[in-house]
Amino acid sequence: MSVFSAYDGTKLACRVLGEGPPLVCLPGGPMQDSVYLGDLGGLSAHRRLIMLDLRGTGRSAVPEDQASYRCDRLVDDVEALREHLGLDRLDLLGHSAGTNLAVLYAARYPERVGRLALVTPSVAAVGVQVTGETRIGIARARRDEPWFPAAFEALESLVAGRAGADTFQAIAPFWYGRWDEAARAHRAAEDGQRNAEAAAVFAAEGAFDPAATRAALARLAAPVLVLAGEVDLNSPPPAMAELSELFPHAELVVQPGAGHFPWLDDAPRFVATTEAFLG
Repeated sequence: MSVFSAYDGTKLACRVLGEGPPLVCLPGGPMQDSVYLGDLGGLSAHRRLIMLDLRGTGRSAVPEDQASYRCDRLVDDVEALREHLGLDRLDLLGHSAGTNLAVLYAARYPERVGRLALVTPSVAAVGVQVTGETRIGIARARRDEPWFPAAFEALESLVAGRAGADTFQAIAPFWYGRWDEAARAHRAAEDGQRNAEAAAVFAAEGAFDPAATRAALARLAAPVLVLAGEVDLNSPPPAMAELSELFPHAELVVQPGAGHFPWLDDAPRFVATTEAFLG
């Protein structure tokens, strides 16, 4: 565990796993304890993973200013971490909602980014649209799964704007390539790892300016990996292809059979893809 001070004095913590060149990892949720990332399927055997607990999550302190949970303001925390590590440039990996933060950091500090890996990314920061029809189409590919009927009914309700209290739990199997014991345990731990108050602020008004971010990313010199899951409803491959086209030097990889957490679905493939990109 490493602790450092953010720009406003808030004490931030990060877990450090493995040896090798450093890779700063930004968790999703949004605003979820980085522990859910594990060691990214064994990537720690190749890289020193620096897993940042965003302010108010995990072992990082709760800030005095709750407005500082907004995604664009978290960029300064990433820059403070870079300075703490004494690195001229960061290799940066973001997952899910954390990719919004990674993208905003790259847009604001392009000269500080070595390589940028976006794992099953959120597209809020760049304004890519994901339709309900796309999600439904991908979901239907899993019609032979034993849990499919109930989960698909809940998904249709969600897409139609009729979500109830249990809807998100009902669709949980769609988030994983395999709805096995490991996936169930991973999902069960999730609610206790997330700061709901911080999550409510993360994407508040003013957090994202897609047009400005797209313009900045179009000039980004760093290599970018967009890693999608073949059956991921949150970050479906068509949207990931559109996202990858926003960067001058991006590679899109769709991991077969993977959902939103590809390191859980096929750890060797995930590690091989990510390490090949990071070099």
